[in-house]
Amino acid sequence: MVDFDVQTFIVFLVFMLSLGICHADRNLYSGLQCSEADNSSESSFGVNLDSLLDLLTQKGPLSKGFFKTTVGRSSGKIYGLMQCRGDVSAENCANCTRESVAVALHDCSKSKKVQVWFTWCFLRYSNERFFGVWDQSSAAIVNETDFDDASVVSKALTFISEVAITAPKQPLMFHAAVLDAGQFGKRYGMAQCTRDISRTDCSHCLDTQLMTFRTTIGNKRGWEVYGSSCSMWYHDYQFYSNFSITANDGELSLISIIVIIILIQMKLNPFCNAKTGARRLSLQGVATGITMAVLVFIFVP
Repeated sequence: MVDFDVQTFIVFLVFMLSLGICHADRNLYSGLQCSEADNSSESSFGVNLDSLLDLLTQKGPLSKGFFKTTVGRSSGKIYGLMQCRGDVSAENCANCTRESVAVALHDCSKSKKVQVWFTWCFLRYSNERFFGVWDQSSAAIVNETDFDDASVVSKALTFISEVAITAPKQPLMFHAAVLDAGQFGKRYGMAQCTRDISRTDCSHCLDTQLMTFRTTIGNKRGWEVYGSSCSMWYHDYQFYSNFSITANDGELSLISIIVIIILIQMKLNPFCNAKTGARRLSLQGVATGITMAVLVFIFVP
């Protein structure tokens, strides 16, 4: 049972947080890639697609946020994959997957090859087998005017490179870390690969992203790179959750209380996580086809 002093602290902290700016993460639409209309005459493809998306939606969130499967035969066969970010809860993973499916069916209803990126999850399906094949296609979301201090830049590049080196070695090929930038605060980095590729390809994928976008992201305070086989995130606020800390039996721990407070704060403050103008502005220019909703758009074939 939480004692009176802690309860008083909680009430005070909730009040203060409701007045301040929150840096918690939100699930935002990040990009879409559709092939040209190529399935309008095949009824079997539509039936198989519905079955595939149902399976991905149902089983993915319950399988540590990753699931791949195949539905159909011969020309109607579809390969599908969904993956959520490693720090996302099963509930948020399920919600994100449903959102991705809705976008795919609305914007790519006639396409056989589709990829949808949200902050928290990634959906991909195709009539061609792609499992285990490293795809280096990537795009970056960057605010070009949000430069970091020069003294932080070199440390940041070394830091995110270490995150990229560590991720492939982890059980889920996912890694998040924190950089202490002294008087300039902290920087947070994360890297993740889709779990259908090998650890070696995961390493190559992340290295390629860093090399490709180095000049674009190198001196920025925050950025995100989304790809078909791997993705990376870097910000000056903690955008991810930490589920490695659990409450003691029969007692609500302080870390759990703070998590609850953050959730309450997100309800109280509708502007929570309006952190970067880049992401807000990017949502105003969403287009269909092969696109990434960004201020700076670079696509690597």
